[in-house]
Amino acid sequence: MWTVKTLQLGYPGKTTHHGGLGWSTIGLARDGQRVVILDTGGFPARRNIVAGLAAEGLGVEDVTDLLLTHLHHDHCINWTLFSRATIYAETQELDWALSLPPGHLSVPEAVHPMAACPRLRRFAAGESVLPGIHSFPTPGHTPHHVAFALDGAPSTIFASDCAKNRVELTTGETDMTLDAAQSAASIARLKAEWAARPGCVLMPGHDVPMVLGADGVAQPMGHLAAGIDAWFGATLAEKTRFDLGR
Repeated sequence: MWTVKTLQLGYPGKTTHHGGLGWSTIGLARDGQRVVILDTGGFPARRNIVAGLAAEGLGVEDVTDLLLTHLHHDHCINWTLFSRATIYAETQELDWALSLPPGHLSVPEAVHPMAACPRLRRFAAGESVLPGIHSFPTPGHTPHHVAFALDGAPSTIFASDCAKNRVELTTGETDMTLDAAQSAASIARLKAEWAARPGCVLMPGHDVPMVLGADGVAQPMGHLAAGIDAWFGATLAEKTRFDLGR
């Protein structure tokens, strides 16, 4: 049985002038023996990862496994933080990422040393990756994106960018997908898997965790905490804070 927490909450937004925001959800799962990271976030998340693990009495060296839903930079780049962890990547997703030329807009060159790492384990969508953790295919956002269902009380579905936020989950319409029709079908499957697990917590890639209400509507758990500190004045003490929370 797995206990799942959030190391970093994703955020459902994009910048207007500075490219992708990339604030993505990172999960921490434990079963008493293994310590599992679900997606590794983007490069700026490193301090959050280290601090979040420390709050649980853990260090990066205690992480036994990394489970990657897909190979976009904001979900996989920090695999190098975990020098002892076994890395799990879906085999067709990895082959797709390796086929891309250097300088791709979303997939980092770091997938190449990952593929050569002796701790890498390939798996096929639909397989059980670890005891009590089952993968299922959710293509669209990337060609071979997967989600993970974790047994527990409650159970958890780590959906990542199959449904990045509450709007995509509710409407089936997606922003930033390689195949909108595939994404819609994957979200329908995701919702069916969710409904089949009463009390299950669903973790989107860029939003707060959610539960399914009795009316079949997604109910956010908690609030988004996000903000930006900026300096426009004459001294560092003059700080302007932009609160992006909801």
